[in-house]
Amino acid sequence: MPVTPPRPKDLPLTALRAFEAAARLGSFALAAAELGVTAGAITAHVKALEATLGAALFQRTPRGVRLTPLGQTVLPAFTDAFDALGQAVQSLRSAAAPRTVHIATLPAIAQLWLSPRLPALRAAAPDIQISITALESPPNLKRTPYDLSLFYGPEPDGAISHDIIFPVCAPAIAARLSGPADLARIPCLSDAVWSDDWALWLAAAGANITARGPVFSLYALAVEETVNGAGALIGHGDLISGHLARGTLVAPFPERLALPRYLRLWSERPLAAGSAARRTADWLRTLGMASATP
Repeated sequence: MPVTPPRPKDLPLTALRAFEAAARLGSFALAAAELGVTAGAITAHVKALEATLGAALFQRTPRGVRLTPLGQTVLPAFTDAFDALGQAVQSLRSAAAPRTVHIATLPAIAQLWLSPRLPALRAAAPDIQISITALESPPNLKRTPYDLSLFYGPEPDGAISHDIIFPVCAPAIAARLSGPADLARIPCLSDAVWSDDWALWLAAAGANITARGPVFSLYALAVEETVNGAGALIGHGDLISGHLARGTLVAPFPERLALPRYLRLWSERPLAAGSAARRTADWLRTLGMASATP
């Protein structure tokens, strides 16, 4: 008579994923944000995993959690495994929809840099469908379903251009400015993400003043308000080049400041020659470099 012993239960994949994210990021809250769940869910998954194992993976302290020796030992293998799983999933997505390219980018880049270039890309490659997701920070391309990532970053790899900043304003506002010191007499608009732009440029220009004005949570909105005559704004050359070309914005001063960061387009995996993602990346680099603001 055949004997079929009960099979030991596998460890839940969701719990293992929760452990790996929390361990890699050093925070249950950050793990929850990455996985799109609550911090309570991460805690519950980790506790259930520890109960099943009969061993602790984290030490709980008044200052938070830290990995136990067991957790430290197994983390690298799980990180490699989930990275490989993410890459396999993305390869499957790409093979299933080979003409669709998913791009993750900053909201300001999506609106002011990427969107104006899409008509030329569609005309050149009508068979390619572009999907854009606006995010506040670069995604982990090993784990998320994006083919390309377009963000500012300090690494020159994949750089389309240097991030160069300088004040811009509507022509009517520029007529009232004879030098950087005159900026103290008008509103100086700011973006919440790039809140230090004014201080950096003013210091480089040798202007001993403080820029004051409204702060916007969206850079694209600050640009539109600047076009409408609300004041001056620190322009990022790549993002306001269209307005400069049309004359809706002007640069009242010659001083430029190159920041230690670049507009970067990159992928986590090699892009096959002739693939939709490779063609899209090549087109965007060509279009971007051709219109980069010096």
